[in-house]
Amino acid sequence: MSELILHHYPQSPFAEKARLMLGFKGLSWHSVHISPVMPKPDLTALTGGYRKTPVLQVGADIYCDTALIARRLEQEKAGPALFPQGLELVAQGFAAWADSLVFAHAVALVFQPESLAVKFAKVPPEMLQVLVADRSKLFSGGTAARVQLDQALHQWPAIVGRINQQLQHQQGDFLFGEPSIADFALAHPLWFLKGSSVTAPLVDAYPAVTTWLERVLSFGHGTATQMSAEQALDVARNATPAEVPDERFEDLNGYKAGQQVSIAATDYGTDAVAGELLFVGREELILRRTDERAGTVHVHFPRMGFRLQAQ
Repeated sequence: MSELILHHYPQSPFAEKARLMLGFKGLSWHSVHISPVMPKPDLTALTGGYRKTPVLQVGADIYCDTALIARRLEQEKAGPALFPQGLELVAQGFAAWADSLVFAHAVALVFQPESLAVKFAKVPPEMLQVLVADRSKLFSGGTAARVQLDQALHQWPAIVGRINQQLQHQQGDFLFGEPSIADFALAHPLWFLKGSSVTAPLVDAYPAVTTWLERVLSFGHGTATQMSAEQALDVARNATPAEVPDERFEDLNGYKAGQQVSIAATDYGTDAVAGELLFVGREELILRRTDERAGTVHVHFPRMGFRLQAQ
């Protein structure tokens, strides 16, 4: 197996989700820090244009979106399981809800002016303006509707109250008894809220939630060693992509391996990646593309939340 390389930045909520999954699995990995805002030339040399954080690299195979990263980590090390047997559907369904609805509310709450003033107190105003402008562009053009602050404040007590109620009555220490992808998907937006003194009380007011969150965060991040972006590009350029999965499946829209296509997220960060379609599976799509700096790479996307189009 090639070594795991995570392209991320420390403040990213979805990167925290990936880091916690690595810790849960007890894995060692290389850490490549990327810019929180565009341009990201070293990252997009690997992905072909996909800009969202984080991205997992394994040799010359590039995995986009934490839902697919979770599946790749499950292949790397089967236990402990992110998708416990008998909980596959409920855990993934809850994770999708947390990654979309809970995260959207957390973003609205953290990016309110009072919170930004505290969270970025030491950041020069012009840099903060760049960040806010970048996030506005990131969330434009997709299906994800931005939650307005007043609506986030209105709905948050119901959201977190239901979670608190579930945890009060759940047998075991986690959302569905044993830890699963659901716990890490919910943990990262709450971790994001805890990062500001203005929004931390929105989590701290719920004892069962705070106890559970501490338990999830205690998994840590595994064993990370720093790697430069150039080193990661060298790894990709000198590696051979893994064989595509052996799965018999006919795409309902008629897409087949060998076509020139583009793949893009549908919710936000909708920058399309073009290349040769190598694999069309029930859960995963794989593009082959060649870059001057990264060489020939296979870029992996989940089917859910992404759009496939012929070129």
